[in-house]
Amino acid sequence: MIDLWTWTTPNGRKVSILLEELGLPYQAHAVDITNGEQYTDEFLAVSPNNKIPAIRDNDTGMVLMESGAIMIYLAEKTGRFLPTDSEGRYRTLEWLMWQMGGIGPFLGQAHHFLQFNPGKAPYAEERFHGEAQRLYRVLDRRLADNAYLAGDDYSIADMATWPWISRYEWQRIDLNDYPNVMRWYLAIAERPAVQRGYHSPKKVNEIPLP
Repeated sequence: MIDLWTWTTPNGRKVSILLEELGLPYQAHAVDITNGEQYTDEFLAVSPNNKIPAIRDNDTGMVLMESGAIMIYLAEKTGRFLPTDSEGRYRTLEWLMWQMGGIGPFLGQAHHFLQFNPGKAPYAEERFHGEAQRLYRVLDRRLADNAYLAGDDYSIADMATWPWISRYEWQRIDLNDYPNVMRWYLAIAERPAVQRGYHSPKKVNEIPLP
């Protein structure tokens, strides 16, 4: 059994989607970051950086924070969604790190300025909207010749990136401008495990569809 501390954000949904894809039993514990629940002593014990998600694997005693580390751990634990051959493994990790270093931080800032604080910082809005568009172009080029981010097979790189793309409206992105991203996004949105994981720890909205 996996204990998962999470919330209805892209970073939280990465891990719940992976757990659903793996079919691993887990219990989701809601950490309402809008009410500061991430700062409780209980949560600090499992996440020293006070960020969701975090897990405890009750089979092994492993406690982990940071979504990328959690995803690698769960993929290696089960032998799924992370290839074992050298090239496939590093290609998957390459695009997982791209999500962690680019898609997550920059689209997160786009949400902050474009969705939650419009009009307060025009330079920041222009800066992060421009970077969002650049990242979508990178993603679209990658998916022009590949079914998924790491190649032919669906992997943790896709599961990490897709929840951020599901907030394309917050980023003022029109998916029609990125046809390869659109194809990939809709294909993943149809997966039953993705639909279940998207609504963990609770349902707040339907999966956005263009």
